Parts: sequence; C-alpha cells; structure tokens
Amino acid sequence: MDIIIPTIVILGILFSGLKIDREYQRGAIFRLGRSKGVRGPGMYWIIPLVDQKMQVDIRTKTVNIEPQETVTADSVTIRVNAVLYYRILDAMKAITKVENYQMAVYQAAMTTLRNVVGQNILDDVLQNRDKINNKVQDIVDEITEPWGIAIERVEMKDVEIPPSMQRAMAKEAEAVREKRARFIKAAAEQEASMKLAEASRIIAATPAALELRRMQMLTEIGAENNTTTIVMIPSEFMEAAKNLAAGLASSDRSEANLIETEVFPQTDIFAQEASNDSRSTTDRS
Repeated sequence: MDIIIPTIVILGILFSGLKIDREYQRGAIFRLGRSKGVRGPGMYWIIPLVDQKMQVDIRTKTVNIEPQETVTADSVTIRVNAVLYYRILDAMKAITKVENYQMAVYQAAMTTLRNVVGQNILDDVLQNRDKINNKVQDIVDEITEPWGIAIERVEMKDVEIPPSMQRAMAKEAEAVREKRARFIKAAAEQEASMKLAEASRIIAATPAALELRRMQMLTEIGAENNTTTIVMIPSEFMEAAKNLAAGLASSDRSEANLIETEVFPQTDIFAQEASNDSRSTTDRS
C-alpha cells in the first residue's frame, strides 16, 4: 500500500508531460524560461514542472482592417478598408519576437494601407487596386518577416468617395462619352460623304442610274406614306435647263465683250491725246 501511492503519483507526473498537438498546431517549448524549440504535430513528451508549452495556431488568419480615412495625392479625402491574410511560419519567433503578433500585424497593415493610398491619386486607387494591394503586401511582409509571419494576400474591399466627388466624376464620365459619341458621328458623316461622292460620280457617268434610284425612292415612299403626292420631273428637263443657263451665260459674256470694245477705244484715244499734250509741254520747256 505504501508503494502503490508513490507509484501512482510518479506515473501521474510522467503522464502530465504528454502533449498532443493537431496538424495545424505547434508547441513552443520553454525549459526553465529558455526556448527549447518547437514541437508537434502529434504526441510528444515534455519534462513536467520544468518545461512549459505555448500552443500556436499556424493556419492562415484573416484580419479585417477597419475603414481608414486618408487623403490621396490629389487632395481627395476617401475612406478605404481591406482584408489581410497572414500565416505563422516560425512559432517560436512569433512568441518571442513580439508581444502580441495579432495586434502587431493589424497595426502594421492599417498604417501601411493609409500611407500607400496617400501616395497615389484617386484614379490609381480606383483603377489600379492590384498595384496598391501588392505594394501593401510587400511592405507589411517586410515588417513581419522578423516575427516569423508571412503575409499571403492583401485585398482592398471598398473605397468610399465623398458625394461631391462622385457627382464630379459622373459629369466627367458623361462628358467623355459625349465626346466619344461626337467623334463616332463625325467619322460616320465623313465616311457617308465619301460614299455619296462616289455614288454621284457613278450616277453622273451613267444617267440611267439616276432614274433607277428615283424609282427605288418612289417604292420606299409609297410603302411608308401612301397619301403623299409626288410630281416627277424627267431628267431631260434638268439637262435642258442646264443648257439654257449655259447659253444665257455665254450670251451675257459676248455682250460684255462688245461693250468693252466700244468703250475702251475712246479711252485709248483720250489717253493718247493726254500723252501728246504732256510731251509738247515738255518740249516747250
């Protein structure tokens, strides 16, 4: 009886040194206050009353960074929030190098996000989020590397813009779209004018094509507006009108030439007499 009780106590002390860690857990062992390495996963034994164990979860952790108010490089006040993913690579460093690694990672990510966003203009923050995410990840990973922590990913979730800036951006987008629409319309007008010029040359070369085009136009008008009255003028009348106008213009030019021939000779005589008078005056002097 005297032997059984001490034996049970000794076995209890020995069994108290048995530890079991899961696959995603590691045990940082301290022997009399000094680090003795990392144990796990699985079952292992430590010296009771001499060794102390601190359990660390090495799974990827998610940190939600609260919205941060910052001023961009172009003096626009915005609020941004993000999510951070990190994982512990060295459990001993995470315990011994920093007091509270979770709070340290959160504070480092929050200040870095604010600084990086403040170095970019608003358009870059809205359009180049991947670049900002990668830059924040690199900076925070450099900070947490001595702690045995690796930053896996940083993602910006939302960017809150002031209502006045939203209205200004909407006006800018509307102006850009209107400009693009005008360019497209002008290009269409230019292309249409080129096609019309080409069609006019073809019709001028073959007058029969104009008659066919008129017949097609009549068909289109008749299908849409049946009550419309159309008076057709043959193209021969147009040609006759052009010839008449050309004849009138040529007769006007001939009459003008006759008037010039009748008026200008007298002017030449007057000029010749004036020159003779000037010469006689010069000889007398």
